[in-house]
Formats: sequence, C-alpha cells, structure tokens
Amino acid sequence: MKIGLYFGSFNPIHNGHLIIAQHVLNNSDLDQIWFVVSPQNPFKPSKTLLNEYDRLNLVEIAIADNNRFKTSDIEFKLPKPSYTIDSITYLREKYPNNKFTIIVGGDSYQNIGKWKNSELLLSQNDIIVYARPGFELNLKAVRENITFLTEVPLLNISATYIRSCIIHKQSIQYLTPDNVIKEIEKNGYFERINLEK
Repeated sequence: MKIGLYFGSFNPIHNGHLIIAQHVLNNSDLDQIWFVVSPQNPFKPSKTLLNEYDRLNLVEIAIADNNRFKTSDIEFKLPKPSYTIDSITYLREKYPNNKFTIIVGGDSYQNIGKWKNSELLLSQNDIIVYARPGFELNLKAVRENITFLTEVPLLNISATYIRSCIIHKQSIQYLTPDNVIKEIEKNGYFERINLEK
C-alpha cells in the first residue's frame, strides 16, 4: 500500500489541512494519507500545544468519515522532539510492505536543509511538496523522487488564528469541522493557553 505521511502538530486540525490532504490524494497514486501527530516539533515551542492525545483525538474526529485518511501516533513512542527521519525509519521497520511518501508544504521544504539528516531524508524518500502562499518552489532543483503540486486550493487558515479566536470567544465555524468544534467546546480546549508563537 502507498501511504502519504502528513506530519503536523495539528493544534488544532482545520479545514486547510483536510483540503490539502484530499488534494494530494486526488493528484497522486497514494492509497491513504496518515496524519502523523507530532508531540513536539523541534522548530516550534511547546507551550501553546494542546496535549498530544487530545490533538490526536481531534484529528480522528475530523477524518472519521474518510476511509482513506488515518491517524498515526507513532511519534508518541519515539524520543522528543520528533524528527521525520526517525519516524519514517521506525515506520518502515514496522510496516515493511508499505511504501511511504512524505508530504510537506513549500515553507517546510524551503527549510528542509535544517532538518536532522536532511540529505539522507531527501535522497532516500519520495516527497510531495505542496505550494504555500509566500513561498516560491524552486522547480529547477528537482530530484526524481520529489513531486511538486503547484495548483493547490489553499485556505488562509492557521491553527494560531483558531486558537486566538477561541481565547477571544470568537466563532471558529467554517474554519474546522463542526464535530471538531463541538469537541473543543465540550472540553474547553485552548481557552487558557499562552498565545505566544
């Protein structure tokens, strides 16, 4: 089976994430996309992060009606912070019959040289890079194992904006699925977090 690995904090998951994932499915030969929830991103502060199990639960709720979307908590079992190279190595050992492709945004791809073992990551993995506003993709420096998706329907939604709306008692309707909103409201998620990035 061909699996796309969509790594993220998903703090919280929103419609922008879901649209990108569906677009990648529509424009690739992937069978499924796994949303890999990262407990701690080495490039992001952790003080604004909702508990990883709560974030995983929100992703599961958001994708429940799509049988080609799955969640993965594999990074919960690995040392923190989470590094993509370690996660994909672990997944290959655990699921030797699956073929994995990494899905990243143009912003992350621009900084991939700073990632742990980046040259190994770039040379040994198929990667799908989707365009992000404000980040130009260098289509000339293309390796055979890297696919660029330039015509991506993007929503200018950020998890930071959603958290800010929650803190300020503003509606997040249409930004994330309704069932996710219900779960956030039921549990009071993000109401007392520090909004600093």
